[in-house]
Amino acid sequence: MKTRTTLMQPATVAFVLASAAALLAIAPLGAAGQSLPRASDGKPDLSGIWQAVNSAAWNILPHSAEAGVPGGLGVVEGDEIPYTQAAAATQRDNYANRAKLDPESQCFLPGVPRATYTGLPFQIVHTPAQVTLLYEFDHTVRNVFMNSPHPKGPIEFWMGDSRGSWDGDTLVVDVVHFNDRTWFDRAGNHHSEALHVIERYTLLNRDHINYEVTIEDPKVFTRQWKMSMPLYRRLDRDMRLLDYECVAFNEALRPDPADAR
Repeated sequence: MKTRTTLMQPATVAFVLASAAALLAIAPLGAAGQSLPRASDGKPDLSGIWQAVNSAAWNILPHSAEAGVPGGLGVVEGDEIPYTQAAAATQRDNYANRAKLDPESQCFLPGVPRATYTGLPFQIVHTPAQVTLLYEFDHTVRNVFMNSPHPKGPIEFWMGDSRGSWDGDTLVVDVVHFNDRTWFDRAGNHHSEALHVIERYTLLNRDHINYEVTIEDPKVFTRQWKMSMPLYRRLDRDMRLLDYECVAFNEALRPDPADAR
């Protein structure tokens, strides 16, 4: 028995393809084939509580496990930070004295991009005019003002000055006006007040953001470099940011006067 194969007519094929294209135009798909949630202005809706799940808080480069430190694959493109010779020596000194020199151990604001991967959750709230990032670490609040220029410097802020814009479906945040006192991690990776950070937040689907950072600092690095990581939406029941109590390292080690009695 011969099997008859029925072929679509060219007009039918064209109609199907056109219909599919129209549907995609109405509901653009994320990387996993899901329709992206969108805010009232049509931009991707990044609102929610997010968290990086990696070991970048300890070291943004690949590193072995040691006492109190989990091993990590690293988040830096090419697994190398292009320090100048002098800056590399400073990093080694920072690492050797990290317990007392790390700004985190003194409860200072973590800086950008370190605030993203402290190991604690953070919340994004946004309108067309402003994006606000609320970090559980040290109750840090950071405002990103949309489509407006940076103020003239020199200005030195712990978290820098953040200005945002949209590149298609990606939120791009340009950050300048830093001080030189924050680190990128607990391994002593550092920068100067000339740091320039460009963050890119790309919503892949409802529950995942691709976070990419470009770092530039001519006083410390020989060229610009990048790091990237996924951010995961926290789906816990009644999820919210909780209280955070930071105790400075030297304060934690200070004897309690009551113990002397």
